[in-house]
Formats: sequence, structure tokens, C-alpha cells
Amino acid sequence: MKCKIKSWPKLLFSLLITQAVGWVGSIFTMPQIDTWYTALAKPSFNPPNWLFGPVWTILFLLMGVSLYLVWMGNWHHKLKEEAMLIFIAQLVLNVFWSICFFGFQNLALAFLEILILWLSILFTILLFYRLNKTAAYLLVPYIVWVSFAAILNFAIWYLN
Repeated sequence: MKCKIKSWPKLLFSLLITQAVGWVGSIFTMPQIDTWYTALAKPSFNPPNWLFGPVWTILFLLMGVSLYLVWMGNWHHKLKEEAMLIFIAQLVLNVFWSICFFGFQNLALAFLEILILWLSILFTILLFYRLNKTAAYLLVPYIVWVSFAAILNFAIWYLN
């Protein structure tokens, strides 16, 4: 299968904007990893800390490609605009989870927030599916990881 890039600047922007979201979230996360987070009781299924960075980098890469596919599509303008706005909203919610969990150190608020994030990702997938099935499928690993993260968030909240 041959993939033709219609606009390299838009692809680059899509990839950079999603990676930037990850970077902003890490501003709140990284200072807490070796201090506050280390001191928390965690469930047996808690992954090693080194795993989160590579997983999120890949997920943000997939999100960027997904965004690009929808952005470049020749679909009904209103639906495409709505889908992209929901996509941006879930990016904002993604950062806000890092702020709630690591910045505010509020495990309950972070859990509530990640449930809202999960719903926004699901809504994004459903809208993207109507526009570009590949774009929607690229977000499936993201919602799976956030599902796991929600369970992990709840378990950490429960244990602490």
C-alpha cells in the first residue's frame, strides 16, 4: 500500500502539536516521579516508570497521524471541524490529567478527570470513524492505554 503525503507542513504540525501536548504534561509529571509518586502505594500491575515515556511518545505519534488524516480529508466541513475540536478538547483533557494527578496530587480529581478524558477519546474515535476509518483505528491504542491508566489511577487512589 502506497501512502502519499498531501501536505508535509500539516503532517509535521499534527505530529508536533501532539508531541507538544506530551511535553507539557511531562512538565507536571517528571518532577514528581522520583519524589511524591515513588512514595505512593501502587498495585502489583503498576508498570515500571521507564515504560510510560516510550508508550506516550508512540501514542502521541499515532494521535498526530490520526489528526493529519482527518485534517487532510475532503469531508463535510462542519463534521470535520467538530471532530477536530473534540480532538483538541481531548488533548487539553490529557494535559489536565497530569496537572490533577501530579501537579495537584489529587488522586480523586485525577480519576474523575480521566473518566471525562476517556469519554472524549471515545467521542473523538466515533467522529473520526465517520470521516476516516484509519484515523479512528489509530486512536484505539490510546483509549486502551487510557483505560488501563484509569484503572491504575483508581487503584492508586484506593491504596492511598
